Amino acid sequence: MESVEDVQHVLVHGYRRAYRICGSGPVLLLLHGLGCDSSTWAPVMPALAERYTVIAPDLLGHGESDKPDADYSLGAYANGMRDLLTVLGIDKVTVVGHSFGGGVAMQFAYQFPERTERVVLVSTGGLGKEVTPLIRLLTVPGSGLAIGAATLGPLRPLVSTAMRTLARLPMRATRDLDEVAGIYEALADPAQRRAVQRVTSHVLNWRGQFVTMTDRSYLARLMPVLVVWGRDDMVIPSAHADLAPTDVSDVHVLEDSGHFPHKDHPEQFARLVTEFIDHHEPAHYHRGRWRAVLRRGNQYELESVTPEGVAPATG
Repeated sequence: MESVEDVQHVLVHGYRRAYRICGSGPVLLLLHGLGCDSSTWAPVMPALAERYTVIAPDLLGHGESDKPDADYSLGAYANGMRDLLTVLGIDKVTVVGHSFGGGVAMQFAYQFPERTERVVLVSTGGLGKEVTPLIRLLTVPGSGLAIGAATLGPLRPLVSTAMRTLARLPMRATRDLDEVAGIYEALADPAQRRAVQRVTSHVLNWRGQFVTMTDRSYLARLMPVLVVWGRDDMVIPSAHADLAPTDVSDVHVLEDSGHFPHKDHPEQFARLVTEFIDHHEPAHYHRGRWRAVLRRGNQYELESVTPEGVAPATG
C-alpha cells in the first residue's frame, strides 16, 4: 500500500498535479484549504485508509502542483478535480473539504452531483460572510508586495520559528500558528502567492466572503452532508456551523479545537467520517429529481419529490 508520505504526479491539461493516495475501498477525496497542501490530511489518512481509498491532491497553485497563470475560481477547481478523478479512473467519491477546500467540495457536488456520494465540510468557507482579517487583507491592492517583503529570506525563518513556538502555548489565539507558519513559508514563492491572491479575489473582498452556498443550500437535502468545526476557530467562526442545512446534516463542533479539527483530534475526526459514511447511503443522482427540486427551489418538501419528479398533490 502506498505511504501517506508518497507524493505522485500526473499531467492534466498540461499541468502537473500532485496527489497522495493510499488505502482501498470506496473513495474519499480530501481537499485542503487556502495556502495549504495535501500534507494537512496526513494525521487522518492512515486511519481512513483502513477502509477507504483516500486521495488528497495538492490543488492547482499549491504544494507540488503547478502554479500557472490560470483560472483559480471555484468552478475551475471543481472541474480540475473531476478531470483528475477521471484520469485516475475514479467515478464517484465522498468529497471532504477543509476551509477553502470546503467551498470547492460544495462546488464539486453542485456541478457534478452524479459523481458525488456524500459531502464532508470541515471548518468550511461558503456558509457566511465572516472570515479572519488576515485573509481579507490578501484582497487589498499592494498586499502581494507587502507579503513578498514580509517573507524575504533573512526574515522568514525568524517569523516562522516564532509562530511555531507560540503555537505550543496553551492559548486559543495561538493554537493554529504552526499551520499559519507553513502557509507563511509557502507564500514566499511568488507563483503560489499569485495563485492564493487569485483564489481570494474570486470568493471574498476586504469586507468578507461574498460567495456562499446559502442560495443553493436546499440542494443538500438530496445528498448526505457532514459538518465538522473546531469550537475555537479563529479563521472562520464556528457559529457558521449553525448556517449549515441542519435538517439533513450531521453537525459536530469539537471542543478544544481550532481551524484544523482533523489535526487537533485526528482519531475523533476519522471516527466521525467513518460513522457518517456507515449511516448514510450514497446519494443517487437522478436528473428528473434534480430538475423537480430546482423548479420548486427551497419551497418543496423532500418527501413529495419522487425520482420521476414532483408527486401530485392529494386530497
